[in-house]
Amino acid sequence: MVLLAAAVCTKAGKAIVSRQFVEMTRTRIEGLLAAFPKLMNTGKQHTFVETESVRYVYQPMEKLYMVLITTKNSNILEDLETLRLFSRVIPEYCRALEENEISEHCFDLIFAFDEIVALGYRENVNLAQIRTFTEMDSHEEKVFRAVRETQEREAKAEMRRKAKELQQARRDAERQGKKAPGFGGFGSSAVSGGTAAAMITETIIETEKPKVAPAPARPSGPSKALKLGAKGKEVDNFVDKLKSEGENIMTSSVGKRSSEAAKVLAPPINMESVHMKIEEKISVTCGRDGGLQNMELHGMIMLRILDEKFARIRLHVENEDKKGVQLQTHPNVDKKLFTAESLIGLKNPEKSFPINSDVGVLKWRLQTTEESFIPLTINCWPSESGNGCDVNIEYELQEEGLELNDVVITIPLPSSVGAPVVGEIDGEYRHDSRRNLLEWCLPVIDAKNKSGSLEFSIAGQPNDFFPVQVSFISRKNYCNIQVTKVTQVDGNSPVRFSTETIFLVDKYEIL
Repeated sequence: MVLLAAAVCTKAGKAIVSRQFVEMTRTRIEGLLAAFPKLMNTGKQHTFVETESVRYVYQPMEKLYMVLITTKNSNILEDLETLRLFSRVIPEYCRALEENEISEHCFDLIFAFDEIVALGYRENVNLAQIRTFTEMDSHEEKVFRAVRETQEREAKAEMRRKAKELQQARRDAERQGKKAPGFGGFGSSAVSGGTAAAMITETIIETEKPKVAPAPARPSGPSKALKLGAKGKEVDNFVDKLKSEGENIMTSSVGKRSSEAAKVLAPPINMESVHMKIEEKISVTCGRDGGLQNMELHGMIMLRILDEKFARIRLHVENEDKKGVQLQTHPNVDKKLFTAESLIGLKNPEKSFPINSDVGVLKWRLQTTEESFIPLTINCWPSESGNGCDVNIEYELQEEGLELNDVVITIPLPSSVGAPVVGEIDGEYRHDSRRNLLEWCLPVIDAKNKSGSLEFSIAGQPNDFFPVQVSFISRKNYCNIQVTKVTQVDGNSPVRFSTETIFLVDKYEIL
């Protein structure tokens, strides 16, 4: 086959992006695309039309068309197969099939088109290979930059050590009443040791000033190409990974990568003199074939008082939980008062709560195997196909009163099989090729966005895609236990208070 051009155009024939694979003027390609809508016959179901000189093979994409312009003697079956590959490439770079989105990523699409067709002839590539070629990820460059960064840090550390030695030598010389050792060289006048040490120290102190770390930015697209000039912790993490894989890295000052998950930073809260933090942590273990193996939730209300005049107070608790949680008060809290009136107060009303410290006054626990209690259900269906596995994953929010933020569903992948080919997806995804993970990222799951699905294909067996792990954070608690009012012991007058609620995942996996 001879492919003359590939283009994405509107239904009116306006070219949004076009790549010509043979010599062709702009006027010629614009004329061919402008004539294309007039040639289509809506009464027929086939997706190609012919003129005296060329053939149009096309596929509708919402309000746009993916069009291939070929010679009339080309193989129509090969043309259709090539058209399908072109149509699958576009969603890889564009989140929406709209004119603005196509224009914004036009160069990414042109580079991908060039990987499919060369000089008018189809290359033997698939979607995963196209993604790899366009990323242009260089392992050697990463190694070089990582080593250079560690060498620079070692040099700075050595400079600091030398400066401290010079300072110590100057102090020793001053105590003994001797002249500090001088420095000179190549015809330059000697500089006193004290001055040189002071200069070096001043330079190092200047370089050691703390830097304010900017907030991490969310990636705007699926591209994972090497970012030139990236420094800091990414380099340390990369060097650690190279060491674990057997790379010989000559360094002694690379920081170890923490195995703990990053802590979620809560947004700033206007804390009143009486502040309460309601925290819940959930642990869920489900089976891949359905059913809840175990679910355990722990919650606590922590009280913090900033002003001594509000130390003798009582908390009015509203418990609307209908799941059967077990409540337990602090030993110093009047249990009878809490049972009778849902009030949290000290056994001795004359005593005060501690000032400027977090005190747990009420905690609760829920353990169940009732499947209807699962806040977010995950259904993973890997099915074997001729080329590997087609994996379908869907989620559904069962507790519609919750709003889950920063949801990440992590699916393990087989090693050494390349990147997965993602079809339909709600949200975004990240492929971690070193840890062999596919992370399905959803910013918000709530009653308006209670379900979604992900489909991808990759070589492997069904057991390779388990266990699936889930993480999220929510500003609404699961058990619906709240503090509605705070009053003083004397006079029962109301007290202004602030509340911070957080619902976290301790462990959430589908085995």
